[in-house]
Parts: sequence; structure tokens; C-alpha cells
Amino acid sequence: MTRIRQHVRGSRRLTTTAGVALTTATLLTVALSPAAHADPRPTRAAAIQNAASALLAHAAGLGLTSAESTSVRDVIVDKDGTQHVRYDRTYRRLPVLGGDFVVHLKKDGSYRGADRATRSTISLASITPEISAPKAADLAVNALRAVHLGNALKQVKAKPELIVDALHGTPKLAWRTNAVGRDSLGNPVARTVLTDARTGRQIDAWDSIETAAGDGQSLYSGTVPLQTTPSGSSYNLTDPTRGGTYTGDAANQTDLCIFGICISRAPATVFTDSDNHWGNGTTSDRSSAAVDAQYGTNMTWDFYKNVLGRNGIAGDGKGSFNRVHYGNSYNNAFWDDSCFCMTYGDGDGTTFGPLVALDVAGHEMTHGVTSKTAALTYSGESGGLNEATSDILGTMVEWYANNPSDPGDYLIGEKIVKSGFGKTALRYMDQPSKDGNSADYWSSSVGNLDVHYSSGVANHFAYLLAEGSGPKTINGVSYNSPTYNGSTVTGIGRDKVAQIWYRALTVYMTSSTNYAGARTATLNAAKDLYGAGSAEYNAVAAAWSAVNVN
Repeated sequence: MTRIRQHVRGSRRLTTTAGVALTTATLLTVALSPAAHADPRPTRAAAIQNAASALLAHAAGLGLTSAESTSVRDVIVDKDGTQHVRYDRTYRRLPVLGGDFVVHLKKDGSYRGADRATRSTISLASITPEISAPKAADLAVNALRAVHLGNALKQVKAKPELIVDALHGTPKLAWRTNAVGRDSLGNPVARTVLTDARTGRQIDAWDSIETAAGDGQSLYSGTVPLQTTPSGSSYNLTDPTRGGTYTGDAANQTDLCIFGICISRAPATVFTDSDNHWGNGTTSDRSSAAVDAQYGTNMTWDFYKNVLGRNGIAGDGKGSFNRVHYGNSYNNAFWDDSCFCMTYGDGDGTTFGPLVALDVAGHEMTHGVTSKTAALTYSGESGGLNEATSDILGTMVEWYANNPSDPGDYLIGEKIVKSGFGKTALRYMDQPSKDGNSADYWSSSVGNLDVHYSSGVANHFAYLLAEGSGPKTINGVSYNSPTYNGSTVTGIGRDKVAQIWYRALTVYMTSSTNYAGARTATLNAAKDLYGAGSAEYNAVAAAWSAVNVN
């Protein structure tokens, strides 16, 4: 519990909304209103229709058969009208892990190409498992207990879901089981276990609690502006200008979830205030942590909208909400797709303080963006990229905020760590190994590391791409970033790094993207944004080579 993690109960369930089957009957009809003609770019619905036509024409090339169906997960329409439609797929109605792909369309809607998570053709002799669901549940429970040795778990439950695993070699029938429980303090623990449905062999496993106009006095960011909602003679900490985002008090309670379904949740009682001046800057006022959480949400929302053009976490303009004071001395913060909410513990006071710092908010909420776009699988190299995405873009949120009490830096979680943690930050982007665990450079074994440590390769890449190699002092913080090949890397600036990484995430990466794939994705993004052979394109290539990704 000493790392910022993502909590994604339900986020890996492949949705079946907006489904596009491989028949002409499913092509969407588009009725353009007069207002739609004001913008020459295709509408979202038009992009989906164009992609559906492309699926029919290129089904074989995409590995689609009559046994498979698809559903739209996300749509990106570039300023020049180029379209990118992201799909999940099912096989004989079973979700396919690693079945996702992105269809790329030209301005006129014609097919340009596709990026696929895996290229294996799915052809199973049977979808009847030889390992029963109860047996799969038992195996997952044992796997959860095995990673919490010495901590007596309570209320342990597991619910298997039959899927097709196309992510780990030849497609096979598998059980994806979410095992959940509570630790000795009553805080939630969870692990997702992937089991071969024929042999019972564990294929993979990963943590699924992962580890983000009044004014307020915050714990970490000084006095900050807040948009609130009048309610009678008082005010609610609800921001109507950012999709209705709000912050509530969890009252030191926790969620009770079984089989991935929450029977009861910790409350999120919206904070109220009589004079619209919130908190006192210390933990003696429960509203102080709420100020940090709401401010972090605001800055993350603004960064994605004003810098990257994304309207909310899901891109639909809808706000999330925050819960603070969750659990007892809870050393964690997490994003949860199933409630579309951010949750913060108060920390134990020795290792961590309240986990409501600005870069933590940006980190965790970015997990929500990743879930809605590339959905990078939370294990192996893709898991490291998932964590790195949150570190990279969460850091960009901190720089965007330009807050004098928490100036931008390339340290992760520096505001929340206490003396008992033994280090000045959770992670260091200029030289990740300074935390004692993270990888500075890629190697063939990096995917075996915990995802919070394998993320170091991409964090190091992003720092080098932004600031360059060698010693320097930025905003009063000293950095000294080495390179694997002894090269000198010249940075292109944070803003361009944010644009390149975000486009790579939302347009080119898929659930199975590894470090080699991330190099290709970011080069494609740099080419789109700045041109092939541009200084930015060449810098991306040089920065990846500097962390041994070639």
C-alpha cells in the first residue's frame, strides 16, 4: 500500500454498447442537423458509420469472422477530418482480451489502416470450459491470499467470467476472475486472475486496486479558487462548470464489494460550507483535504480540455466525483471506473499524509482516461506503460496548474511522503532507479517487474524528451538524467511531450502495447503532429534509444 495505484473494478469488462456487427443491417444512419454543417469535420456518428463500412470491407484483414462481433469504445476525429474509431470484440458472445483494435480513416471516410492489439485469428473448437467456475474462483482466491501473506484477509470472494484470451499467445478459453477481500484494517484488496479454462494453469494476474467562485485553504497547494453551487443559505462543493464534479466525505468508511459488485459503498456526502471559504490548510478541518481533491479534479479537467481537447475523463463532458477520508490510515488513492470516482485515503501519518496532492489527482484520473481509450492491460510491459501514462500526464497536470505552493517538477508524490517513507518522492522521472526499484532502461526482463517499477522506462523517456539529458536545475529541483547509450538528448519541451503521448495513447496504443509498440505509437503521433523527419520526430526516436528501446 505504498504506491499510488489505480482502482478499476469493472473497467476491464468489455462493453457491448454501440455494437457494430459484421452485417450491413448494423450500419448507422446519420441525420445531420443544420448546426452540424458549421463544423466541416465528420461527426462522431459519421465516423462510426464510416468505420462500420470499413469493417465490412476489411473484415478478413482485421481477423474478424462471422463468430465475432464488435463494439465501439472511443472515437477521435482530428482537426483535418481524419478519423480513428476504437473497437472491442467478442467471440461467440465472449469478451476477447486483446481483441481490441483501432480503425484509421482518411478525411473522406475511406479506410487508411488499423492497429490491432493482437493479430491471432480466433478459432476455438469449443467454448465449454473443462475447469469449472467454482474451481477458477478457488484458484483466484488462493492467488489473492498468496500476495498478501502475513495479512489475514477477511470477506474474500471471487467471481469468474468466461472470456477468450488472445493477449497471451494462441487464443484460448480462459476464466477472468476478480477476487476481492479486506485486510486487517478493513481496507479493500483485490486481484484479477487469468486462468486457462482447459488446464487450470494461471496465465496472468494483476492487482485490480491500482495503484489518483469560492476559495479554499488546501493542505498542499495553498489557497485556491473553487467553483461551488449555492444551496439555500450555504454552498455545496459541486462545480457546475466542470460537468458537475463534486467532493464528498467518505466518513472513514470503505466499500463492501463482492464479485466485483458493490453491495454497499462508503458515502460521498457532499461537503457544504456557510461562507464559501473552505478548509483551514490543516488536517484539523476535514474540508482541507476536500479542497485539495476538488482543486486536483479542476486542474486535471482543465488540462485535458484546454491542452489536449478532451472534455472530461470519458470525453463526454460528464464530471466525476471525489471521496476523501476513505478507510482507516489508508495509504492509497484510486480511480474506480464502476463509480466513475476518485477516492483518497488519509495516510498513516508516518509514511504518507493525506493522498490528495495535485499530481496524485492527475495520476489517478488519468487511469480513467487510459481505461476509456487504450485500456492498457495492467500487467507486463503494457502495465508499466499504463502506470507511466498516469505519471507522465499527471506530472503535466502539475506543470499546467503552475501553483506556487506546488510548482511543477518531475517527482511523483513528493508532497504526500513523510519521513517514514525514507525517500523524498514515490518516483523520480529523470533517473527512475533513484527510488531503489524502478528501471532506468528497457531490458527483456523489465516486464517481470511490478508495473510501478517497469513504468520507469517510459517515465525516463518522457523526461529526456521534455528536458534532455545531463545535469540541470528546474524550478529549484536538481536533475541529472543519464542515457543507456551515452548519447546527449536535447529536449523538445513539456507541451509537445504531452501532445505526443496523448495522441499515441488515444489513437495508436492498444491493450497489448509493449515498449517496442510504444516507440512506434509515439513516432506515429509525432509524425502526425509535426511531420516525418521533423526535429520532434527525431527527438522521439533519440529519447527511446536513450532508454534502450530501439
